[in-house]
Amino acid sequence: MEKKSYDMIPRKTQRIETKHRRIVTDIPVPESAPIVERLRKYEPRSMSGQPLVIWDRAENYNVYDKFGNKWIDFSSGVLVTNAGHCNPDVQKAALDMISHGLMHNYCFPSEIRSLFVEALVENTPDYLEKCFLLTTGGESTECAIKLMRTWGVNHSEGKTRRKIITFENDFHGRTMGAQMAGGSPGGKAWIVNHDPDMHTVPFPNRFLYDWADENRADYSDEKCFAEWKKYLDAVAKPDQIAGFMPETFQGGWVQLMPKGFVKLLRKFCDDNGILLCFDEVQAGAGRSGKFFAYQHYDVKADLVCCGKGISSSLPLSCVLGRAEIMDQYGPNEMTSTHTGNPVSCACALANLKYILSHDLVARAAKLESICRDRLTEMQKKYPQIGFVSGVGLAWALVFTKPGTKETDNDFAHDVVRNSVERGLLFFAPVGSGATVKVTPPLTIDEDALIEGLDVLDEAIAEAVKGN
Repeated sequence: MEKKSYDMIPRKTQRIETKHRRIVTDIPVPESAPIVERLRKYEPRSMSGQPLVIWDRAENYNVYDKFGNKWIDFSSGVLVTNAGHCNPDVQKAALDMISHGLMHNYCFPSEIRSLFVEALVENTPDYLEKCFLLTTGGESTECAIKLMRTWGVNHSEGKTRRKIITFENDFHGRTMGAQMAGGSPGGKAWIVNHDPDMHTVPFPNRFLYDWADENRADYSDEKCFAEWKKYLDAVAKPDQIAGFMPETFQGGWVQLMPKGFVKLLRKFCDDNGILLCFDEVQAGAGRSGKFFAYQHYDVKADLVCCGKGISSSLPLSCVLGRAEIMDQYGPNEMTSTHTGNPVSCACALANLKYILSHDLVARAAKLESICRDRLTEMQKKYPQIGFVSGVGLAWALVFTKPGTKETDNDFAHDVVRNSVERGLLFFAPVGSGATVKVTPPLTIDEDALIEGLDVLDEAIAEAVKGN
């Protein structure tokens, strides 16, 4: 059954004016129809999935249209604007670099690139020694796959260590290699000729630590790992595996793996010469209450993929890792046309400095309790919320049909629509199509966060009445 979509039929709204929100028109705004029609005419249908809020400008945790409306943003532009929309320091860095006269330099050396990679490496764990800059999160995961497989092949007799292991329901991007590594069968059906040495295995919180299983407390980490290992053994022997690449927290449902499980996975990698790469594209740059979310597991990473919040603005991603892994390719053998774009680097350096100087990592950790308390209260209140999970300022509500595990895509759609009409902005439901993610900028005021959660509560209540 096809999921609901957001149409251009305006709905009457209650006029709203608070410190953090303003709704003064019907939603979608009737006057915005020509913009939507133009986009629908000239862009592919795949671009038509988001609520029809016509972004005109954005500042900190607010998004504005040109028709007088103002939203609290719980999307961060899909987890990008960790330091806030149009952060003044980031904006100034971009304008200064443009005014200076450098907007592109390929892989030729530039001072701004040198300053950013130094600052990033020096402010991350000391075993992450080098940084390769790219443009998108998908590029970073593709690069990590390349590095892990190269390492495995070059460090195995007969070059047999080539398998890449990822996890069911993880998301790693939309390029071919990234989707092949991804955990969604539907997302890679188009590939047809799948790499026989790329495999997915169950994500531990999704089979042994089942959210609907009342006995999940009976599962020890050791039992979980032993049972999970059976799935791994069915697809690969340890001496065939080049690397594992989990999402640090599973983006669709914002689930962390059990800490003890990850420690056992790290030991398994160490014992068998396997690399462990964490995909931090969504989770990194302070979002989880630690700079990298994998630090919640108290383990070391061999490689880390970053993107989104690493710049809070312009396209930039990277792979961080041990020098011996990062240096496998010689001069001009691993490059990218837009690697370390000078304007993007200037933004990313300003963003990093802002995150550190304003201690946004600790801020995300502090605000976590507000999200946890309010969302778990809502779960008790509404049987339509089948699952709540999160960390820092990344949270997910999975809507299900009461009394079942069946996800309710239409209900989640209605919650987002009701929220948008009240001045609270989410991106469209993700994962199974029934997950609403609470991911505001890390700079959000505490009272704005609470107000946004109040609005979410109201939006769910209205959806309940409508069903």
